[in-house]
Amino acid sequence: MSKSLPYSTKDVEYDNAKFRHRPFFQVLNQTMHASNTKHKCAPCSTGKFLLVLMLCGLGYLMLMHSSHPRGSLDAVNHTGLADGGGNMTGDGGAARFRKFWRKPPRLPPRLSPDEIGRLSSSILQHDDQVSEWTARQQKVKEAFLHAWSGYAKHAMGFDELMPLSKRGVDGLGGLGATVVDALDTAMIMGADDVVSEAGSWIETSLVERIKQKGQVNLFETTIRIVGGLLSAYHLSDTIGAHKSPRPEVYLDAARMLADRLLSAFISSPTPIPFSDVVLHDNSAHPAPDGLSSTSEVSTLQLEFNYLSTVTGDPKYGVEAMKVLEHMKALPKVEGLVPIYISPHTGEFIGQNIRLGSRGDSYYEYLLKVWLQHGSSGSSNLTYLYDMYHEAMKGVKHLLVRKSIPKGLVFVGELPSGAKGAFSPKMDHLVCFLPGTLALGVTKGLTKAKVLKDNLLSFEDLESLKLAEDLAKTCFEMYSVTSTGLAPEIAYFHIEDYFEDGLDGGNKTSEYVNDIIIKPLDRHNLLRPEMVESLFVLYRITEDPKYREWGWQIFEAFEKYTKVDSGGYTSLDDVTVLPPHRRDKMETFFLGETLKYLYLLFGDATLIPLDKFVFNTEAHPFPYSSSIKRE
Repeated sequence: MSKSLPYSTKDVEYDNAKFRHRPFFQVLNQTMHASNTKHKCAPCSTGKFLLVLMLCGLGYLMLMHSSHPRGSLDAVNHTGLADGGGNMTGDGGAARFRKFWRKPPRLPPRLSPDEIGRLSSSILQHDDQVSEWTARQQKVKEAFLHAWSGYAKHAMGFDELMPLSKRGVDGLGGLGATVVDALDTAMIMGADDVVSEAGSWIETSLVERIKQKGQVNLFETTIRIVGGLLSAYHLSDTIGAHKSPRPEVYLDAARMLADRLLSAFISSPTPIPFSDVVLHDNSAHPAPDGLSSTSEVSTLQLEFNYLSTVTGDPKYGVEAMKVLEHMKALPKVEGLVPIYISPHTGEFIGQNIRLGSRGDSYYEYLLKVWLQHGSSGSSNLTYLYDMYHEAMKGVKHLLVRKSIPKGLVFVGELPSGAKGAFSPKMDHLVCFLPGTLALGVTKGLTKAKVLKDNLLSFEDLESLKLAEDLAKTCFEMYSVTSTGLAPEIAYFHIEDYFEDGLDGGNKTSEYVNDIIIKPLDRHNLLRPEMVESLFVLYRITEDPKYREWGWQIFEAFEKYTKVDSGGYTSLDDVTVLPPHRRDKMETFFLGETLKYLYLLFGDATLIPLDKFVFNTEAHPFPYSSSIKRE
């Protein structure tokens, strides 16, 4: 060594010697020499005898311990067997000796009677809660069966039921929209008779309707009919819908319909499709004003991509994805986009920015298409999540405000763009956003799981907090009214906007002065967006308050919208009692509202959020990794 060590080799050997293994007798001998015991015991013959006896006993114990290592059960059992005369042989005495000195096993602590009572009470309370939510889930199923009975009795084959008039009406192209929209709900609920009835109608009637019917809206037909058929195709083969026709019946009908809907893409001079299709001659044309809704053209991709995957024909997904690829390059305002786009020029029209009608599901599908096909990071769809992430930052910066005096967090609008005035108007449709925000944070996993795995950033936690704040606001839009049901549109009291005398009618509400409901906005269409977000937030946060809120909403539907002869009806005014009834049951009440309530009250393993993605009409599609192919 170039430099001498601060200690000698002898020191090293001495120190190491302290840690070398030494035989037991050497330790005992050194201990005796180092203590006064030797000097006290040596002169005494009795002491010498006791010392020798102690050493022999210790030696015997060590010998027995070495010859039968701990855990060698076979050695103990074989050497301690009784001989023919019934006497223990060989090591039997040693075994008894070891058994005598063996340390007694540790017993579990005993609970006091009070502790046993509390534990039993806790278990019973948990069982009662499970039983309570199972019963409430059954109530939702009964509501679905009541809604279906009215439709099947008075409007079978029509798009929608008018429950007060007891007749059907075609407002969505005449393809039996309620039948298809309700089918996968019936499958999820295990309502086999409804599955059989709806499936039989689709098998015998829908194909002819598709061939013969005239104009339909591309967006509505895709999300309700194509989406419903594709979801039924998957679920009929996975959750035991025993009375359903062959899954291929649904797939074939979806494919036939999609082939005709493709004309909206092919006929357009840009990647932006026309809004309307004529089914019987495979033609398409734009809306009367020449424009398409931003949300409508960007809410076709889940359905068409899924159809391409299960059929192996890429043409459906290719045409639909051209829309989002085109929108990626268009100018935006902090990720936010106007609500109209021209299929003739491919450019956004106007400056109106909102997350309500004509804007909402654009943001929803940016996330959901990425989740279904690209969330693994191995695909080329990461641009969709980037667009979604940028848009949510824009929402937080430009659209989120607080009401006065109680500070409800809400999402407003920019009718004249980012440089124009802010409007404190919020559609009920915007109540999809809390669920979408939460889904964007955890990707369908529970909050507890992602926190445990340290997967959340500070920005993620902010987004989850915003989701819960907005859900609270949406729920108060229900609670502030006399009926406990939300209006179609609400305004919020802010510093430069307030209208007196336009409250929701519930004077006991803490937020009666925060929420403003104008006369023309007081109707309720049995919409699903609030219970959709409650379902997603409960699955992710596991906070039972979201179930309780959902139950209150369900009870209000039961009290004010149920029609005795069958079905449920929309309302004209939720702020007065009794509310005037509108005589219309929208297809999404069976396809979305009741489905989300049923899932909210059920087990998290039923349609799990980390394995399924719901289209904007609540039809679940499996993630691409588990999609079955034709």
